Amino acid sequence: MSYQVLARKWRPSNFSQVAGQAHVLKSLINALDNERLHHAYLFTGTRGVGKTTLARILAKCLNCEEGVRSVPCEKCGSCKEINEGRFIDLIEIDAASRTKVEEMRELLENVQYLPSRGRFKVYLIDEVHMLSNHSFNALLKTLEEPPPHVKFLFATTDPQKLPVTVLSRCLQFNLKNLSPQLITEYLGSVLEKEEIEFEEEALWQISSAASGSMRDALTLVDQAISYCEGKVAANGVIEMLGVPPQKQVYALLKGMASRSVSTILELIRDIAEQTPDYSHTLDSLLSTLHRVAIVQIEPKAADNSYGDMPQILELASLISAEDVQLYYQMGIKGREDLRLSAEVRTAFEMLLIRMLVFSPSYVEPTDLESTKLEATASADPSTINESSSATESEKKKNELTVEIVSPQQLEEPESLSMSEELIEVSTEAPTEIEAEQSSDTEHDSSEMPSERVVDVHQEKLAVSEEGSESDKSASAASIGAITLASLSPQNWLRLYPQLEITGIAANVLANSDFQRADSNTIHFVLDHSQSAVFSKELLPKISQALSSYFALDVSVQIEIAEAKNETPAMLSQRLKQEKHVAMVNDFESDENVQELLKHFSGTLAKETIAPNKDQ
Repeated sequence: MSYQVLARKWRPSNFSQVAGQAHVLKSLINALDNERLHHAYLFTGTRGVGKTTLARILAKCLNCEEGVRSVPCEKCGSCKEINEGRFIDLIEIDAASRTKVEEMRELLENVQYLPSRGRFKVYLIDEVHMLSNHSFNALLKTLEEPPPHVKFLFATTDPQKLPVTVLSRCLQFNLKNLSPQLITEYLGSVLEKEEIEFEEEALWQISSAASGSMRDALTLVDQAISYCEGKVAANGVIEMLGVPPQKQVYALLKGMASRSVSTILELIRDIAEQTPDYSHTLDSLLSTLHRVAIVQIEPKAADNSYGDMPQILELASLISAEDVQLYYQMGIKGREDLRLSAEVRTAFEMLLIRMLVFSPSYVEPTDLESTKLEATASADPSTINESSSATESEKKKNELTVEIVSPQQLEEPESLSMSEELIEVSTEAPTEIEAEQSSDTEHDSSEMPSERVVDVHQEKLAVSEEGSESDKSASAASIGAITLASLSPQNWLRLYPQLEITGIAANVLANSDFQRADSNTIHFVLDHSQSAVFSKELLPKISQALSSYFALDVSVQIEIAEAKNETPAMLSQRLKQEKHVAMVNDFESDENVQELLKHFSGTLAKETIAPNKDQ
């Protein structure tokens, strides 16, 4: 006896055997039991979700010799013939191979004749969207007013291609993709009846690869039985599908949470040995990140359809909400990199490293400089001193330092020299992390006014290298004198740049106006125009930064209202504008510039005047 594949052998023969699609089954069962039957039904959905199967069961219910009923007898001649595919009054048509209008007209010529064997003549047209426009036009009149003994059953994976005139004449049922949990349970019951040994992890992998299609899942089970020599083993299924085990996806995310690049590269090396599908691996990673984000925001809405809730909860506690959103967004954008790259593994590695180093909380390895020195020494020992001095020079260049300004100076904003010394805008290119944070902030604040959110941590107070050591010591003592009790709107402008805080939380504080300090609670007002970047989840991070500065347990309250005093962001923006105005004035007063404007009748593009990047 020839072997029958599982997808055909276990095709449901009545509504009770159908997995899922309860919303469609309820409508069909009620219509059959109450004999409220439509003349045309349209079943839509992706491949393998049960469109043709439901149409055949409906045809059987309509033609059962014991009467129209939702539970066919399965014993009469009509039921047996429909199950065997030889019922003369069930006309199945593949629209993909019969698209011509002549074939449709030939088919419709026989509509008027009564059924030969059953109660109804049923026309089941599969992939009906493949019919030509002329074929649809020929079908319209018959479809709208068919003889009472005719029923039309249509199935399609692309209902958008059907004319509206056809859709309006049909009762439409949209079949959903089946969940991995439902597919896994169904496959387990099938394999138990087949007496085939299986591992549950293997069924989860197959369910995920099937993408909601029961037929695809059963086909993969057939393939797995052959590959694993009579059973369904997890290791065999993973090798067959070319996908990493789900536990490796969890391990990748744990490695990213621990900032361990070596762990990530080692895991990718292990995945590469399995002839992987990196696109599928990325999809699994993104799906896991999505579920982690749901758990972090609303644990009650968590999806346990994959049976891995403990792992999801662990990842939710290890990865910050900001990083989850960043990783997911970069993963979505990285799909294109995998498609275009000649080396897919390289593109996948670069994508994960990019996620890691663009994180707001990423810190460069401390042994990076020593590694550079070792490499230099091994290449040419005589150059090690030069490399060391160059490294120290770069460190000094990149350090952000603070110059202390007395309260008397703060009360004289008209002094241009004070403005230049108070805040020196960095002219060096921002790091990748800062650029990503600025990008994220601008994206979140798309509904704000034209003023951009300023990350004042990129515009730290600069220490002027001119001046005596005694002046710097006195200034340091001045800053150290700021306490929680003495905190005021004026002192807040001096204190903010010294806080160890980054990301969106830093931008919120930069746009906040200090109101008062009650006991160990600091009250701020965040301006309405900047409220789009604020969420209550930022308060613990802000409180921690202030607590660290004051060496006290400080809590923070932020109210959304109109800021009455100047905020650090406003101060930074104002001083930048004052500095730009001074630069423009100096430029205009230059004798050479005046000569050029005079002789060439030129105009000065003031907006292009900026500090020299080498300064």
